[in-house]
Amino acid sequence: MNIDLNSDLGESLGAWRMGDDAAMLSLVSSANVACGFHAGDPAGILRTLRQAKERGVAIGAHVAYRDLVGFGRRNMDVESADLRADVIYQIGALKGLATAAGTTVRYVKPHGALYNTIAHDERQARDVIAAIREIDASLVLVALAGSPLLGWARDAGLRAVAEAFADRAYTPNGTLVSRREPGAVLHDAEEVAARMLRLASEGVVTAIDGSSVRIEAESVCVHGDSPGAVEMARRVRALLEQSGVAIRSFVDAA
Repeated sequence: MNIDLNSDLGESLGAWRMGDDAAMLSLVSSANVACGFHAGDPAGILRTLRQAKERGVAIGAHVAYRDLVGFGRRNMDVESADLRADVIYQIGALKGLATAAGTTVRYVKPHGALYNTIAHDERQARDVIAAIREIDASLVLVALAGSPLLGWARDAGLRAVAEAFADRAYTPNGTLVSRREPGAVLHDAEEVAARMLRLASEGVVTAIDGSSVRIEAESVCVHGDSPGAVEMARRVRALLEQSGVAIRSFVDAA
């Protein structure tokens, strides 16, 4: 068995520090790197890319709505032409920085509100899919496990990878519990590790009401900006490897 561990990185902005990229890059197999629209500045992004290159971590473009103030977590009704151009622009910027760092962008994982919106909003989803195809059709799209987006992307000729979240609670129907609800974000590293071992070995997680829900995923995200994120990722990786689950990026398994 093998599974990918990913984290959202490159999100520091100027004097404001977000997460511990260096530590996370020693634990994950894929890095979703901010492109400047919701977080990240060029110097910090370049530093993260160079660290990822040193550790052999796969690079993904963490594209987002143009929303620095809201950290990309505010819903936006962006016109199709603007959304497509914004996604192309972000991927292109990260590709340039990645070239300077001696590495390449291998996949795209939308961030925050954009990620959640295109999981079910077909119009915006097809705009993002079209943008990826226009700039580089070989890029893999990472999307919420069980969402219609996976099918839309595959129908358009993109490889799509289903993703689960280590530190987020699930509803009984397999969707993420809203961050506005109590218990939406999990903080117990031991609990999270045990949940991810069950996901990797059985394809099942325990929902917020205690029921079991089937989640088919090739990649697991540990949010880099969560309190205790590094320790959580360390515990998840350790338990998976102790149980015979190899940590391997989905782009290396293509």
